[in-house]
Amino acid sequence: MRLPGSKSMTARALVLAALADGPSVVERPLRARDTELMAAGLRAIGVAVDSSDDERWRLEPGPLRGPARVDVGLAGTIMRFLPPAAALAEGTVEFDGDPHARNRPLRPIVEALRSLGVSIDASATGGLPLTVRGAGLVEGGEAVIDASGSSQFVSGLLLSAPRFTKGLVLRHEGPPVPSAPHLRMTTHMLRAAGAVVDESVPDVWAVEPGPLRGRTWVIEPDLSGAAPFFAAAMVTGGSVTLGGWPAESWQPVGRLVELLTALGAEVTQSADGLTVRGSGQLHGITADLSEVSELTPVVSALAALADGPSELRGVEHIRGHETDRIAALATELGKAGAEVTEFRDGLRIEPRPLHQTDWETYADHRMAHAAAVIGLAVPGITLTDVGCTSKTLPEFPELWAGLVARS
Repeated sequence: MRLPGSKSMTARALVLAALADGPSVVERPLRARDTELMAAGLRAIGVAVDSSDDERWRLEPGPLRGPARVDVGLAGTIMRFLPPAAALAEGTVEFDGDPHARNRPLRPIVEALRSLGVSIDASATGGLPLTVRGAGLVEGGEAVIDASGSSQFVSGLLLSAPRFTKGLVLRHEGPPVPSAPHLRMTTHMLRAAGAVVDESVPDVWAVEPGPLRGRTWVIEPDLSGAAPFFAAAMVTGGSVTLGGWPAESWQPVGRLVELLTALGAEVTQSADGLTVRGSGQLHGITADLSEVSELTPVVSALAALADGPSELRGVEHIRGHETDRIAALATELGKAGAEVTEFRDGLRIEPRPLHQTDWETYADHRMAHAAAVIGLAVPGITLTDVGCTSKTLPEFPELWAGLVARS
């Protein structure tokens, strides 16, 4: 099967293209709610984004300006990547989104921008609704941030940092930053656009001021979006090949392979793509998912169907995702019959005979993916809302139905 492009890569490519010194093309982007809202947000502040061709989006940078309003939906990438860019605009840019978006953490990036001289009005919690009063430039310099709640706090600042007058030296102070592969993707893509980035000192990122080049970005298939389809092969003892997978990836494919192999899959890569074969037997695992926290719902679903207990830790920050994913997974897996212990930073899952249930999705696409995986093995798993998958993969219901029909 083939899947649309990576949400993470698409979002970064759009921001870098918007801040570049010339036009850019984004090939094979993800067209989903998050990326459509990102494109709309960039248009609102003065960037020409032509997304009429599904395979090639074209961006022409322009003077960034307000007044503008940006709807972030429920997307962490928009609420954390665009305020630093909006600070470079002349004028006021307002940000708000879905009701739950107001609960997603934002204070660290707001405080970092304020320390750099940016005028921002935020809610009492330091989050949305947010108003950035752009002065046309950000002086930059040095800033300290606690990014233990999301690597997107760091990525959001780094993506705009080359346009800051003095660049940026950003220092993280606090518990470890989660999702390190996403930070590496940010610095790789910054360098690919011509930025000079030094990350040789742990928890410090130095970005020199300078232009970003317009270029063509070729987006990889979305690894997180592929997870439920790979899990389908494992649950059924079948095989799924993700076509179009690059020989070298900016996504954490190595960690995914380790996890799926430990759970009982055989994973191979060839000219055809990335293939996962299931043995029909799933094994319990003990794993730190801090680098690949987006996989937690699907891995939890596999753990509930395994032959022994699993302990999944290192993901406290996913309590601040689209929903509190740890609490949501504990609740829904428990309703289906699993024995689940909830920790501050993860879950212990003891497989038990599972049964039918109405599975609440909490407007969270990854929760829907987890339910779909369990539904392959347990009759009567009913999603309360599959429409939430449009956030990152609008085609999910059709792709899933087609996959099952072909099997």
